[in-house]
Amino acid sequence: MRIFRTWELGEEKVRELLTRPFIDEVEVTAAFQERTKAVWGEALSPQEVVARILNQVKTRGNDAVIEYAAKLDGAELTAESLWVSDAEWEEALSQVSGDLKEALRNACSNIERYHAGQKPKSWITVEPDGSILGQKVTPLDRVGIYVPGGSAPLVSTVLMCAIPARVAGVGEVVMASPVGKSGMMNPHILAAAHLAGVDRVLKVGGAQAIAALAYGTRTIPVVDKIVGPGNIFVTLAKQMVYGRVGIESLAGPSEILVLADETANPRYLAADLLSQAEHDPEAAAILLTDSSSLAEEVQREIAAQLQDLGRKAIAELSLAKNGVILVCRDMKEAACWANSCAPEHLELCVADPFGMLHLIRHAGAIFLGAIGCEPIGDYIAGPNHVLPTNGTARFSSPLGTEDFLKHSSIISYTKEGLARFGPDAIRLAEVEGLGAHANAIRIRLETLADK
Repeated sequence: MRIFRTWELGEEKVRELLTRPFIDEVEVTAAFQERTKAVWGEALSPQEVVARILNQVKTRGNDAVIEYAAKLDGAELTAESLWVSDAEWEEALSQVSGDLKEALRNACSNIERYHAGQKPKSWITVEPDGSILGQKVTPLDRVGIYVPGGSAPLVSTVLMCAIPARVAGVGEVVMASPVGKSGMMNPHILAAAHLAGVDRVLKVGGAQAIAALAYGTRTIPVVDKIVGPGNIFVTLAKQMVYGRVGIESLAGPSEILVLADETANPRYLAADLLSQAEHDPEAAAILLTDSSSLAEEVQREIAAQLQDLGRKAIAELSLAKNGVILVCRDMKEAACWANSCAPEHLELCVADPFGMLHLIRHAGAIFLGAIGCEPIGDYIAGPNHVLPTNGTARFSSPLGTEDFLKHSSIISYTKEGLARFGPDAIRLAEVEGLGAHANAIRIRLETLADK
């Protein structure tokens, strides 16, 4: 892991090190182009690939979904086997150990309790003139949650997406996750879905799953919103269907930024940085400190801990590309650079983390102190781990209960209220050149004046 000193690099270079590429800036590799040639007969960009899949699913429905599941995931599905059956649910639950089920239940309990505290309420207020204003909070009818496939069964993502939807009161929760040649879903994923209250599970992943949920097919219902992380194809598909359905965010690779002073434990810091580096070769692990000696200790500790890591190859690629230790002049400078980065996960491993909290303005999740490490937030603490990435914590928030609710304004006016504010509304409508707007109010005022 590389060590730099901010005063030697200069602001432009530091900012470059802390800036993550957006989905439209991802480099297209030769391997990717070869893959597209094999599937589509020509080299395509990720955007072109996704646009083709969306169009095909939109026009051909199940046939396209099944075709792409076979081409891209090796799954041999039919219209009848797209959904996890009752027998598959039961078989999966029988394969999961009691200890894991207990861990999942404990996580469910913590996540549910935390998200219940986020739930807003409808409200009404009566103005002095008797007019009534308010807000009606209504859960969405049906949502789709996307859970990535791949080598690691992300049971925690199932819980983090489904439980807030259930807390919000969503009518139906549909989960989509890819299966491979076996046509069977990981039993741990299904156990998590069962405990989190998922209603139905679609055995399809990738852009084709997003398209199916957004456009619907003969056997797959349209959802109101799609949430959950995925690879670049899933993310691009969510971006392209936004407006037809809602989405919560455009997720990029995982990130962790640790702020640490000389009191921090280098073993803890190395372990926490590696916890994100093992996710993906594109993941980012960043340490900001005011201690050169701590920086060097962490660098050595990372090298040592890497040797025993099961996902060593992935973590090494991530650290080589996106891993960096920045030694800053002081912790205030470190906090400024942390805000510039606006990371997904931020740890304050300093002597007085609560005393430093006021300096942090932009982060998806903030972990205070040496004990509450990032993986605790990933699995069991309760707050959501679906977080803004790529610096979007500057303007967005973690997935939460409100993502599955919508607000409707309530307006009921009295004669007194219209008499008081109607003339002002007419003036505003007229300055906009909208005579019919003004007339709708004027007619009422004239009618009321005649009575």
